[in-house]
Amino acid sequence: MGFAAKVAVIVGGPVVGKLMDHFPRVPAFNCLTIVQAVAQLLSVLVITHAHSFHDTSSNFLFRPWFALLAFAGAVERLSGLALGVAVERDWVVLLAGTNRPVALAQANAILSRIDLLCEVAGAALFGFFLSRYEPVKCLGFAATLMIGALPIVILSTWLTNKLSHGVLDRAKSIQACCTCHSNGSFLDTESIAGMSLKAIKHGWVEYIQQPVLPASIASVLLCFNVVLAPGCLMTAFLTQRGLNPSIIGSFSALSAFMGIAATFGSAQMVKRFGILKAGAASLILQASLLSTAVVVYRTGSLTRQTQLLFFLGLIVSRLSLAIITVIFLF
Repeated sequence: MGFAAKVAVIVGGPVVGKLMDHFPRVPAFNCLTIVQAVAQLLSVLVITHAHSFHDTSSNFLFRPWFALLAFAGAVERLSGLALGVAVERDWVVLLAGTNRPVALAQANAILSRIDLLCEVAGAALFGFFLSRYEPVKCLGFAATLMIGALPIVILSTWLTNKLSHGVLDRAKSIQACCTCHSNGSFLDTESIAGMSLKAIKHGWVEYIQQPVLPASIASVLLCFNVVLAPGCLMTAFLTQRGLNPSIIGSFSALSAFMGIAATFGSAQMVKRFGILKAGAASLILQASLLSTAVVVYRTGSLTRQTQLLFFLGLIVSRLSLAIITVIFLF
């Protein structure tokens, strides 16, 4: 599922970005928000349906509901990434000002901290309910929160644009606007297919021509290996050792706290070592911690001390990963 989500981002990311360039910001944001909520609700329904089966073999990989779950996860990941890029790369620049780098950095840091604090609260709350109720009831509670939060997000988007005196209604790039108005058949199937191929090709050309290509490839290779991702390692560990709601909630909450710490530590690392050295140090730290966690996991006999080492290794690796993510915003 993680692999499918990353492939969807690689293939569909340029296409979604190109489509967003041809539509107004607020309607495009609300549309993606609805798509993300629908994908999340679909995932909840599929997982609830999967709980009706008690087959523990690997045959579920070939069931239709698993393919639907992977598809919903890919759509949710792609729409979430597009929403994040729209806010961090476009909206914040307009709201904070193009010639105010300090205000821009502070705005991005505050947004990251709020997002991570919500993740801490959500993980703690879900872990609490998971320890008291059945997983299906917890999923129903999560679905209710999703449905209730959707109109709040749409209303907040409208209020943001209104309080900023319509700054989000400003025109985007002149080239995109001219292309959108001059080509009346933009929504034709052939036009969308051709635009998609051009967007993917242009995205790869721009990626190859960047000056920090080796560092970017190293980061991509490290993050693309979904098997060694902290969350996947913890999932494999809990699957073999037994699911524990307290560990699930603690892991998610502490991982989010690592992200909050990264918003403070990344600026100091960049100021002291520079962007390239800070990014390289974070990559090396993450690879070392994940390697240590894998070695501990593969030893087979896990004592209380080795389990703690495995847990802490995964948690701190989230810190380095979060630092890399924040550094990329610079």
